[in-house]
Amino acid sequence: MPLATAYLDTLNTEQRLAVEHGVFERNLASGGPLLVIAGAGSGKTNTLAHRVAHLIANGADPRRILLMTFSRRAASEMIKCVERISRKAMGDKAGILTDALTWAGTFHGIGARLLREYAEQIGLNPAFTIHDREDSADLMNLARHDLGFSKTVDRFPTKGTCLAIYSRCVNAKIPIEQVLGTSFPWCARWAAELKQLFASYVEAKQSQNVLDYDDLLLYWVQMMSDTALAEEVGGRFDHVLVDEYQDRTGSNRRFCWA
Repeated sequence: MPLATAYLDTLNTEQRLAVEHGVFERNLASGGPLLVIAGAGSGKTNTLAHRVAHLIANGADPRRILLMTFSRRAASEMIKCVERISRKAMGDKAGILTDALTWAGTFHGIGARLLREYAEQIGLNPAFTIHDREDSADLMNLARHDLGFSKTVDRFPTKGTCLAIYSRCVNAKIPIEQVLGTSFPWCARWAAELKQLFASYVEAKQSQNVLDYDDLLLYWVQMMSDTALAEEVGGRFDHVLVDEYQDRTGSNRRFCWA
């Protein structure tokens, strides 16, 4: 028998339908994947937190729930919200269960954890270092300087702009000419030099055993293209919940779960 659901009474009809999707089936995962498209201020995060708490309250193993969101702050707030709702549903024992929600974090954090764990199977050195955006921009600048691009008569794009162009190209899988034409038209004349710069930047990362934030997602995607590894990783989770993600253009944020 499912628990009393008074803790869901604050949700509107659409939110509650999303939270309860498939939960009352004999198999918690039998409801199938669900995608919810919702705008700002519509209660996406609150709804997803209720979904996680509802799953746990109805017997889902929190160790087999993968919960991802876009920022560290959002991930922290999400976990606190799940614990608060779980306490309403289950009382004091909720803390023990939500503490077991160990696969909750940002896309990059979860990606880094999986890559570290499966590094040797995908040809990575597990001792890799992770560069944040500032470190990555500095490394890009070193490559930019070594190639002599920082001394051009007409000013070459700054390190931050170069990194932004590189990131857009690799994440969206769009040719640099198209990226420059649509998003950085003032840099279009430097396409050949930017290609050379990006090749040097990648070479520098590999020689220093460094991954940048883009790599954490790109290597993860590549790892999931291996059927055996995808099945192994997927088999670790009964529920995958995503609070917010971006499409390849960096827009149209949604949330979904499977």
